[in-house]
Amino acid sequence: MSSLGLRLRLRRPGARSSEMQSSSAQAVFDFVSPLPAVTSSKNNNDLAFFTYEEKRKLGYGTQRERLGKDSIKPFDACCLCLKPLIGPLCCPKGHTFCKECILECLLYQKKDIKRKLAAHEVQKKQEKEEEEEKLILQKAKELDAFDQQNHGPVPQYHDRSGSQDKNGFHGANNVKVTSFEDEALRNMKAFWLPSATPEATVKVDVPSIHTVCPEGQEKLKLKSLFPISFTEETADQKSSKAVEKKSYMCPSCKSTITNTMSLVAVSTCGHVFCKKCYDKFLVKDKACLECSKPFRERNLVPLEKGGTGFAAHDERLEARYFKHLGSGSGLGLVKPAPKTY
Repeated sequence: MSSLGLRLRLRRPGARSSEMQSSSAQAVFDFVSPLPAVTSSKNNNDLAFFTYEEKRKLGYGTQRERLGKDSIKPFDACCLCLKPLIGPLCCPKGHTFCKECILECLLYQKKDIKRKLAAHEVQKKQEKEEEEEKLILQKAKELDAFDQQNHGPVPQYHDRSGSQDKNGFHGANNVKVTSFEDEALRNMKAFWLPSATPEATVKVDVPSIHTVCPEGQEKLKLKSLFPISFTEETADQKSSKAVEKKSYMCPSCKSTITNTMSLVAVSTCGHVFCKKCYDKFLVKDKACLECSKPFRERNLVPLEKGGTGFAAHDERLEARYFKHLGSGSGLGLVKPAPKTY
């Protein structure tokens, strides 16, 4: 940054020019004054619209986050509790669950379906009663109008336009005036007034009667689940780094199973093999390599892969979260927004 050097000379009152020229009467001050700073960085938030960076900081809309390896489930973890499998069960799509977790989930879904069906029946009954009540009121109004027309003391007033006054008088109770006021109230923009707020009817849709898989959202029944068993490595087969951690291996080729491998389970016996053994032996022999139990092609279920954190291997590496109120506004924790994927 360039600087501007200024030299100031101070003169005492009543001093002569000769004294000014002398070094004793001359005071010289040198100082450096920097140029004024550029203020564009201070006014970058004065625009009439939100920039991308401001929206990102405030946290409005859909927030995206790249997931790493620690945020992705390994192959031997439950899809519900995200812990190592205990009594593992597998669905026809290859999602693995703990036995206790999936049974609790399916039981909760059945109870929720019963509750929604009961609420839907109550709603249908209420709608039927409201329709019957409207018909009764409409018939009562027609009878009252007919009775007043024939036996009322004051006849109905008809003007040229065809509108009629119920009481036979003009003024504030005229049909035109009241209809205009009603129309103005309906079109009033003061939505914050309690009297102007329309009644929102909450309707319960017809619920599905089928339980679904909590991971894949496809139809799932309890009888379609089958148990699986991983072959655990012995102490001699484990590597020095994996002594403390529980590890598994393919029962055919004895290779250690990792998150990078594709696995196939046999639904008839539950044994799990790697993809190489599946391509070389299982497809040809049509029998389990561990227990020699025969099976069909439909009994081979590919299991869900474990997460590695690499985009070439994993399918879902981006988490999405939609917010109506941003976390940067200070109101993001007042009402949690729905979570979407």
